[in-house]
Amino acid sequence: MTVQKFEDLLVWQKSQDLAVAIYRIFKDNKDFSFRDQIKRATVSISNNIAGGFDRNSNADFSRFLNFSLTSNSEVRSMLYLSIRLSFIQRVEANLLIENTNEISKMLHGLIKSIKN
Repeated sequence: MTVQKFEDLLVWQKSQDLAVAIYRIFKDNKDFSFRDQIKRATVSISNNIAGGFDRNSNADFSRFLNFSLTSNSEVRSMLYLSIRLSFIQRVEANLLIENTNEISKMLHGLIKSIKN
């Protein structure tokens, strides 16, 4: 399958799914600062993939994919913190953490393929 638009990228699709899950899970969280930060970081993953896709060079796209990686790591870190703060059950958090690990692997693979 040829990728013609960012919506074709499986990593973009999975990062959108992660954002939807984060929004649903933390929508009633009373800690506004925490809730806002994890939501913004999650949205940033797919937005940077999309923003970088239409850049004029692979180097620019790779740079934006690295921004996505950073945001993905931030989300994963906040999920660990959310367990410690009892904002979310460990089982539910672990599923989301697995999703962030999968997204990270996909982003690393995409960055590597762009450089080759």
